[in-house]
Amino acid sequence: MTDIDSKKEQTVMIGNQLYQYTKKELDYLPISKATDQTYADLGFKCGLEIHQQLLTDQKLFCRCPAGIYQKDDDYDAELIRHMRPTLSELGEYDGTALMEFRTRKNIIYRIKDENSCTYDIDDTPPFPLNMDALEKALEISLLLGCNIVGELHIARKQYLDGSIPAGFQRTGILGIEGEIPIANKKIRIIQISIEEDSCREVSDIGHWRTYRTDRLGMPLIETVTYPDMLTPSESAEAAQYLRYLTRSSGQVRTGIGAAREDVNVSITGGTRVEIKGVAHIKWIPELTHNESFRQKALLKIARTLKERVVSPDSWDIKSERLDIDGANYLSLTGISDYEFHAINLAGFGSLIGHFTQPGQTFGDELAQRLKVIACIDHPNLASSESDNPELLHKLFDTVRDLFGSTEQDAQLIIWGPPEDIPTALLTIKERCQLAFEGVPNETRKSLPGGVTIFERVLPGPDRMYPDTDSAPIAIGDDLIECCRERMVPPVSDRIAQLNDWKIPLHMHNYLLKRNLVALMQAVIDRLLATPIFVARLLTQEFRRLDNYAKGRTLPLSRLTELFEFIKEKNLANEILFELLQPALINNKTSLSEILEQSDYEPCATEEITAQIPMLIEEYHQLCPKKIGNLSATTRWIMGQLRPKAIGNMPLAQLSEAVRKGADNVG
Repeated sequence: MTDIDSKKEQTVMIGNQLYQYTKKELDYLPISKATDQTYADLGFKCGLEIHQQLLTDQKLFCRCPAGIYQKDDDYDAELIRHMRPTLSELGEYDGTALMEFRTRKNIIYRIKDENSCTYDIDDTPPFPLNMDALEKALEISLLLGCNIVGELHIARKQYLDGSIPAGFQRTGILGIEGEIPIANKKIRIIQISIEEDSCREVSDIGHWRTYRTDRLGMPLIETVTYPDMLTPSESAEAAQYLRYLTRSSGQVRTGIGAAREDVNVSITGGTRVEIKGVAHIKWIPELTHNESFRQKALLKIARTLKERVVSPDSWDIKSERLDIDGANYLSLTGISDYEFHAINLAGFGSLIGHFTQPGQTFGDELAQRLKVIACIDHPNLASSESDNPELLHKLFDTVRDLFGSTEQDAQLIIWGPPEDIPTALLTIKERCQLAFEGVPNETRKSLPGGVTIFERVLPGPDRMYPDTDSAPIAIGDDLIECCRERMVPPVSDRIAQLNDWKIPLHMHNYLLKRNLVALMQAVIDRLLATPIFVARLLTQEFRRLDNYAKGRTLPLSRLTELFEFIKEKNLANEILFELLQPALINNKTSLSEILEQSDYEPCATEEITAQIPMLIEEYHQLCPKKIGNLSATTRWIMGQLRPKAIGNMPLAQLSEAVRKGADNVG
């Protein structure tokens, strides 16, 4: 008997949920308890593929406007297509192409006239590449320290999920072998490419998948790192640095969907698994942590299977159609036309319910593939190892008798439309055969909570081939030097500057994410304001205004204009807190008007400070018990004089004058 066969159970808290697992099979360690040594023992490796849209007016290979998005129901036409595999030059089919073909998906494209054309649907050859996009991509390549190619060659990269109507994406490698710094090491860059973006998915239900074409063709860059990150925290740190770097250039789009991270994870004995479309960098640590332990669990399952099954190469499933009423046995309604099939999995006893990641077992690996490949929505599978009701438990007893099953076997019941059952049976067989090998190459979709689900088979290495419609583009030294002259300082210099200014670490993320460090420098130099004052203004007030704007882009140029206006009018810096919101929200109103509409009234410093003795006396009359309490006296007087002082004198200067006056009286 192996460790996995032990039936002693324990309850474990993972995140905010309680899970009960067989003690010997629970080899999971929550991320809060993991150390660097944990990942070293696993042989953890991680690489990143960061996709970032470039800030251009037009798309990459046509003249349609970029950045005009549409709602799900806002379209002028629909186009339906079906993806079919073709033989490569070597007479082979790509595994991903075969998988997608087996799904029998109908792909619907929702098209809006103002942001789409015949190129988007592959009815027109590509236009010459957008040179504005190329220059922006070149500048970022130089920031990464990459070696720039002498000629840009456009290739076709297969995209077989329907997200690009042509079935391929046009892409070109622009730079190679760069690097970025993180806290304790350098992360090497394999390459940076310029390419066209794919469609946005609207829905994926059954055999129908729907996309919008508004994002299709928008220019983006893809930055690919080596698997140099050896812990989940290093992975997030590298992703954050790349985010800061691209934003510091001022050449990229920001907002939801403008940047997307694909994270590649492997452990010793496992293989590269791609976690696709990670929406937030803060998800990366838990996603990569859980993927490493998922691979560890799959390797343990493989070892157990090899101990139990003498000839894995000849292993096969056994299946029989069941004539049952799903409403009675499975509490399923509305499936009167479904077929039910029982399956015996020799050697898989206790493995279907084996833990893979929080809230998921190996049985979920099977169910997810049924949904994606056979297009049978959840629920689509019941297992003999689930916590089944009594009636279903008796049905599994009948199934075991039907197959003459042993204790080391597991049983499934799957259901779906008759036309999908052959694909479902083949899908179960293929995934179980892969279980003997350990960890299959696949792309997985990230979910909130740090878990992933199967998305598709990982494409093969030969998915790229030359695009005969696009001529090579020479990248001369003059163009490179022109881009180099426009380069901003490295992000590492920006971080060092914030540290020199003694800006608290909790402010760094917002200032770097919004690319506000250069603006800070300009304000500090022009207004002679302290760095911490400017940082507080931008991180507190500007962040609040970001939320107030609800997605609208606030004009950074208006900030510079406002700072110059304050200096020109010789106003005290604190008035910035009063004028910032109306200046940015009403950016077409003159700053002089905004000042007039505020509560500001010109007042000489001497006139303000002259009121201090009178206010001290008034406070002592109101609060005689607090005579001698310098702090309380100062706070009260500052509250009285602050409205008059804003814009007329620095509050620090007023506070000092009040303290001196109160101290003298005391």
